[in-house]
Amino acid sequence: MRYIAKQWFVLLTLLVFLAVIITLTMATGDFKMTPAQFIRTLFGYGDTTETMILYEFRLPRLLITVFSGIALALSGALLQSITKNPLADPGIMGINAGSGFFIALLMIFIPVDSNNFVYILPLLSMIGAIITVIAVLKLSYEPISGINPVKMILIGVGLSTALAGAMMMMTSTFNKEDVEFITKWLSGDIWGDSWPFVLMIATIMALTIPYIIYKLNVLNILNTHDHISTSVGIDLPVARRNIVIASVVLCASAVSVCGSIAFVGLISPHIARRLVGSRHQKFIPVTIVLGAILLSFADMVGRLFITATNIPAGIVVSIIGAPYFLYLMRKNL
Repeated sequence: MRYIAKQWFVLLTLLVFLAVIITLTMATGDFKMTPAQFIRTLFGYGDTTETMILYEFRLPRLLITVFSGIALALSGALLQSITKNPLADPGIMGINAGSGFFIALLMIFIPVDSNNFVYILPLLSMIGAIITVIAVLKLSYEPISGINPVKMILIGVGLSTALAGAMMMMTSTFNKEDVEFITKWLSGDIWGDSWPFVLMIATIMALTIPYIIYKLNVLNILNTHDHISTSVGIDLPVARRNIVIASVVLCASAVSVCGSIAFVGLISPHIARRLVGSRHQKFIPVTIVLGAILLSFADMVGRLFITATNIPAGIVVSIIGAPYFLYLMRKNL
């Protein structure tokens, strides 16, 4: 009972913190709103200007940021559980770079109608992400010991660097607008801040998260030795494949609208486990809220407090996450 109370206390505290960030994000900017104005406008009692600012600009961006943070954090938690590697993260494993590479290919070889961009972009992002994660896992797998954590990190970082370099090389064939888009994407600048993109990522999450919730007990068992998993009737290859696909789909949907953002999927599960323990039913909800907090806070800081020219959220997250990654590297390797 004490552990359940602790979990709910942590979760409610984080939700309050997230609510504070949301209120600050909605109320601050070039057009100032008091928290009272924000709440009044949210419920349909604002004037024409307040309603337009909130519903056409700020609210879609906020929802994209929150949903992307949730997707990246949950993706990282799944990858860490499946690989049994505390350093697993979509960005470090090259998934972000794989998504970006296929997006760049799309922009070079396929003329895309802007009305269909919202549908084609996530699909290409997912294909690139799946191919990349399969390559990283295959190359880092050892027949006796399984996935080697050191090899996985080195291969992921190397592949990310190679794909990012290939993306930059391909920009020589782009027009000015496409170059600016790729540059923003690589820096983790949240760009897909419109309602069609909100609907896209919300739909993918609505289809994926219930499956993950259904598999939480399986994830607990997969975190033990393989012979325990097989003894209770779990088909290891199928279970791992399906959960990796769910992880990649979540990550790809997020990076397709917010660019290459690393470390959210690394930091959030680690902090959640420290707060409430390693059982998935306990730390997954906390991980989700932490992911939303981290990315929305980074976006708010980059837009409002550092400079008037907007620092991408991906750079702010990297400033926070890189030291934490080095700490984990020192602790676990």
